[in-house]
Order: sequence, then structure tokens, then C-alpha cells
Amino acid sequence: MDYKTHGVCSSMIHVELDGDKIKDVNFVGGCNGNLQGISSLVKGMKVEDAIERLAGIKCGSKATSCPDQLAKALREAIAQ
Repeated sequence: MDYKTHGVCSSMIHVELDGDKIKDVNFVGGCNGNLQGISSLVKGMKVEDAIERLAGIKCGSKATSCPDQLAKALREAIAQ
């Protein structure tokens, strides 16, 4: 599933789930090294655990962040 981000440097997040676990995450744009790190850390994690850890994180003065956008993408993915 592809999620169009809002309010952050990355423009899209590709999320692939395997049941209730995260199989793969890829960000388009943004801070490459940091986003590769986040992607690597959440692989194999339960979706709900990742959402709990990432939701609400802000980037500087922005109301959201790439991790927060990933939490929103994951919520959308499990709703489908």
C-alpha cells in the first residue's frame, strides 16, 4: 500500500504487511539514512506496537514527522 505523506520532507511511504506484522517499509524522499534506519527497525514488528511508538512524534516545529506519518500509514493499512 502507498501512503501520500503530509507536512514532511518525504512524499510517500510504501508499506507492506504480513498479517499483523510489518514486512517492509520504504520512504520516498526525506532524510535517507534516518528513514532507512526507521524502516529497518520496524521490520518484523507488530503493527500496533510500531503505531504506539511512532504516533505523535514531531519534527522541530512541524506538527508531524516521518515516524508519525508512518504511524498514520500503518493505521490506514490495517483498516483496508
